[in-house]
Amino acid sequence: MVRVLSALVLAALVIGVVTLLPPIATLVLAVLAAALAFDEYADLAAALDIRIPRVLCAAAVTAACVAVGSDSLPVDVVLMSSLVLIGVYAVARSQPGPAALRDAAAALLPIVYIGLPIGSLAAIRLIGGRDATLLLIVTMIASDSAQYYTGRMLGRRPLAAAISPKKTVEGAIGGLVFGTAAMTAGARWVFAETPVPIVAAAAVVIVAVGMAGDLFESLLKRSAGVKDSSSVIPGHGGVLDRIDSWLFAGPMYYLFTRYLQYP
Repeated sequence: MVRVLSALVLAALVIGVVTLLPPIATLVLAVLAAALAFDEYADLAAALDIRIPRVLCAAAVTAACVAVGSDSLPVDVVLMSSLVLIGVYAVARSQPGPAALRDAAAALLPIVYIGLPIGSLAAIRLIGGRDATLLLIVTMIASDSAQYYTGRMLGRRPLAAAISPKKTVEGAIGGLVFGTAAMTAGARWVFAETPVPIVAAAAVVIVAVGMAGDLFESLLKRSAGVKDSSSVIPGHGGVLDRIDSWLFAGPMYYLFTRYLQYP
C-alpha cells in the first residue's frame, strides 16, 4: 500500500507540474531531482571507496541539467569546463596510482548519466509541450507496470540474474509490448504527422533502453552492495531507483521529439 501511495503522489506531482505550470517549473523540478539523484550516486561511489568532489560534481550536474533543459546554456561549454575542473582537482590531490583514473571517471560520469538525461526531460516540455511530455510519462508507466505484473504472473526465465535476480525475460517482453503500444497509440494525437512505423520503431528503442537503464542502476547498486540508492521515497527506495529507466529513455525520446518525429 505504501508503495502504491508513494507512486500516486509522485505521479500527481509530476503531472501537475507538467500540465498546470509553465516549462520553467518542470526545469526546477528536474534540477531538484538531479541534485537528489547525484547525492545518491555519490553515496554509491563512497560505498565503493571512490572519492569524488561532491560540491564540484553537484555544480556540474546542475549546470548540465540546466543547459539541456533550458536550451540557453551551451552544453559543450558545460562539458568541457567540467572536464577541465575535475582534471585540475585530480592534479591538486597529487595522489598517483590506479585510483586516479577511477576517481576522475566516476566524477565525470554523473554529468552525462544524471545531469544531461534529466535536463532532456525538462527540454521535452520546452520543445514538445505538455502532450509530448505526458506521452513519455504514460509510456514509461505502462512499461514499468507491465514489467512488474507480467513478471509476477508469467515470469520464469531470469533476464539478468547476476544484476537483478527478480527481473525476468517474460516481464521484459511484457514491458516492451505494452510500453510500445502505449507510445504508438498516444502518438496518433501527439505526433499525428509522423508515420506509425517511425513512431513504433522509436517506441521500441525508447522502452528497450529504459529497461537497460533500470539494469544499469541495479548494476551500480549491486556493485556497491546496497539494495536501494536511499530510502527517501517510501516503498520505492531513492530517486535514482525511481528514475533509473528514465535516465536512458529520456534522451532517446528527446532525440525523437526534437529531430525524428517528422518524416
